[in-house]
Amino acid sequence: MRRNIKIPRILKINWIEELSISVVFNNGESRIIDFRKVLDKLELKEGSPASILYKSEEFRKVELENNTLSWKNVKQFISLRNKEKSRVPFEIGADVLLKFSKPEKSVLALEIGRLIRETRLETGLTQQELAVMSGTTRNYISRIENDRSGIELATLYKIIETGFGKQLEIRIK
Repeated sequence: MRRNIKIPRILKINWIEELSISVVFNNGESRIIDFRKVLDKLELKEGSPASILYKSEEFRKVELENNTLSWKNVKQFISLRNKEKSRVPFEIGADVLLKFSKPEKSVLALEIGRLIRETRLETGLTQQELAVMSGTTRNYISRIENDRSGIELATLYKIIETGFGKQLEIRIK
């Protein structure tokens, strides 16, 4: 039977700060890559064209090409079969970048956890009471409130509509 292999791809650059960059991978996660660590791991030789990326003004020239990060400002060449040299951008595969990345804390997830805790306290419910009313566990409610667990939309719906007896409204701005 053929296995479906998911190759990591970068879909979007969120922000760039110094030598760190936040990107969205095709698994939907926003992740932060500290390029100081990536470049150090590459053990670039003195005078290597890619060493200019230690300068934040050069690093910021990154572009999203072929679902990975690409720097056209790094002057590197490859030899073609006819022995001519061709200039190519500096790129690191998205699979390697995924290994060097850390999950970015979602502001939305923090906000949802805070809203659930505030509403629960306003209504005078304990975590255990809310869990029973929502069909989940006290431990899961605690993890959501403390941003220790992601929450699925169906679960959020159950907590708000069934547990709190309120309406869930979602808007896209």
